[in-house]
Amino acid sequence: MPRDPLVSGASGGLAQGPTRIASAPVGAPVGDDLATLSAGLDRLQSDEVQQTPRWREILGKALPPVALLLVLLAAWQLYIVIANPRPDKAPSPAAVVGALGEAWQLGRLQEAVLTSLERGVIGFLIAIVIGTALGMLLAEWKLLRRAAGPLISGLTVLPSVAWVPAAIIWFGLSDATAYFVILMGAIPSIVNGLLSGIDQVPPQLLRVGTVLGASRWQLATAVTLPAALPGYFAGLKQGWAFSWRSLMAAEIITTGGSIGFGLGTMLNQSRELADLAGVLATILLILAIGIVIELALFGPLERRMLRNRGLLLGGAR
Repeated sequence: MPRDPLVSGASGGLAQGPTRIASAPVGAPVGDDLATLSAGLDRLQSDEVQQTPRWREILGKALPPVALLLVLLAAWQLYIVIANPRPDKAPSPAAVVGALGEAWQLGRLQEAVLTSLERGVIGFLIAIVIGTALGMLLAEWKLLRRAAGPLISGLTVLPSVAWVPAAIIWFGLSDATAYFVILMGAIPSIVNGLLSGIDQVPPQLLRVGTVLGASRWQLATAVTLPAALPGYFAGLKQGWAFSWRSLMAAEIITTGGSIGFGLGTMLNQSRELADLAGVLATILLILAIGIVIELALFGPLERRMLRNRGLLLGGAR
């Protein structure tokens, strides 16, 4: 019958006891477990994931929405064939595409898209500057935040189209009216997003910056703002959505004067002519521009931000 290692170590003296115990096979699985655990933790912290071909990744992202669009178009055309409704009440997909083609040939489509995009981008950039400065000021001055915080939140939920009548009285039928409505729609969302991100910044980061001798300006620009980037970026996305909606509302209402020809104006003119095909074509164009900006601008920036923070591995999302 084999002897127990502990008994053998005891009979051989105290000097042999620890040596026999350390060389016993009981300790081997513990070492293997620790090595496996360490490898697993390293794996969690690494960005090494199975790489897929670029074309397959693009195809996987583009195929589902394209397939859904084709299904909706097929259902639309099937309704036209079966129900045979009046063309002025339910135009066919071909009629809508024809309306877009006609607007393109006349040059109205290009002018409307460029005018609206120019207004939207310029107004949004101005809103970023004002909203960021105001958000940093409110975060730094607590008393001002307590006083102005409810007002900022109220402006966020206020429909920006409500500002259009007042803007027309103040600025007339000019581009200033559209820019004012854009700012009132975007700035509150940007401010709230920035404040939400700043509230989630760990206090330890600010203490470390202070210990290292950073000034208040350096703390704000090099510590607070980068750390608050997720919430700030969410506010930017919402601000762009509100500014685009505000612009369309302003262009629909403010026609004439010195205001240019935008997508909202094009939509309103089609409505006045009872051209439902033109109305639907303009609506789909406005929707398509919003989707393209999300996919081409905000989506890649958000994935890059998350990947740099270790929150997104490889080609996820």
